[in-house]
Amino acid sequence: MRTPLFRGLMRSLIVPVIAAAAVFTAGAPGAHAATDLTPVAEALREDPVYVDPAASDQLASADAEALADKIRDADRPVFVAVLPADQPTENLLRNLRTETGVTGLYAVRVGDRFDAAADPVVLPPRAVDNLVTSVQSAGDPKAQLNDFVDAALRDVNGSAPSGWRDGGAGETVDISGLIAAGAVLAAGGATAYALVRRNRRRHEEEQRAALEKLRVVVDEDITAFGEELDCLDFHPAERGADDAMRADYEHALDAYDQAKRLMDGARRPEDVKAVTQALADGRFSLTELAARRDHRPLPERRPPCFFDPRHGPAVADETWTPPAGTAREVPVCAADRTRLAEGRDPVVREVDTEDGRRPYWDAGPAYGPWAGGYFGGGILPGLLIGTMLGSMMATPAYAADYGAGYGYEGGGYEGGDVSGADFDGGAFDGGFGDGGFGGGGFDGGGGF
Repeated sequence: MRTPLFRGLMRSLIVPVIAAAAVFTAGAPGAHAATDLTPVAEALREDPVYVDPAASDQLASADAEALADKIRDADRPVFVAVLPADQPTENLLRNLRTETGVTGLYAVRVGDRFDAAADPVVLPPRAVDNLVTSVQSAGDPKAQLNDFVDAALRDVNGSAPSGWRDGGAGETVDISGLIAAGAVLAAGGATAYALVRRNRRRHEEEQRAALEKLRVVVDEDITAFGEELDCLDFHPAERGADDAMRADYEHALDAYDQAKRLMDGARRPEDVKAVTQALADGRFSLTELAARRDHRPLPERRPPCFFDPRHGPAVADETWTPPAGTAREVPVCAADRTRLAEGRDPVVREVDTEDGRRPYWDAGPAYGPWAGGYFGGGILPGLLIGTMLGSMMATPAYAADYGAGYGYEGGGYEGGDVSGADFDGGAFDGGFGDGGFGGGGFDGGGGF
């Protein structure tokens, strides 16, 4: 985490050039009074808060800096712009999002008017509408913006743009800050850089340790699948084999090779998701092969057995209640289905932890990508309700370390990603007098 000194230094080094350009343009004879969104977007890519020089009476420099520090410390993709009252508002939120090109929540105050919009993966439209409504009555710009940001930071998904973490700039620092920056650069720069490197090194070490935990489990999975292939009594040239059977067999072999190759190349915990996805695909191909050989109807594609994916694709969904947990439907293999029907415990996949062997869903956050590859398509949240892993994966912060895409609504690791103009423009329609809130087209009920 950067110190206030370091942040102030970086602001003074970069953004005054942008601010000065904006002032010069505004004061030029014949220039349009409105703020060009290009310098606003450039500033927001470096710092979460932009205050136009012509709107400096709305939010003081110190208040803007404090607000930016709050957002940056929370590591969330929340952007705030304060613009002069004569700024045209038609398509303002959409255009600002396009110019900035970063997935996030955008809040804009134009004179005494306020609105916001967000990419749905960061914050659903209804949530944005409710947040905007909750602060509309606040007349003081400082109070309104702080109230909005405080509430948004509790709900918004994703992480901040890397530019902020790498020493982004603000736009509210006076040109004189360049002089001060030169005086403190030698004293503070080395210390700040050392802190950044230490934090980055610690994060990388944590990621490596998580990956090594996963590597043990995934290697066991790959080995088990390889043994299934070795024991398979099928030969492509055997009597009765047809092209469909040979294709199933080839797909299974390809999945095995792909899983090994992907695991060898894995560098982050989230890379493991593709490995277990390949293993699930390979096991399903073997299930199809078995059905063809026995002249049975082809099976419906189902996820692996919840208790241990090495058991193969599930044959049914059964109600299961974990110790001290709530009942839920889980996909089970034939053997575990029988055990449950007889009142016995299923055979659960356990992994090593500091407290001994534990079921994978109570073994820590690193196993999210492993489970995500097996149980994709939106079913994983329901399976993990009430478990340690499920509770962790439901938090936006989880995605920053272990990836996402496991089926939680709006929970993908999308915040702070650079998407350019490729985004859901509908989420940024309306607002500022254009019909409803900018936060998602919630017609009526306020807005501008």
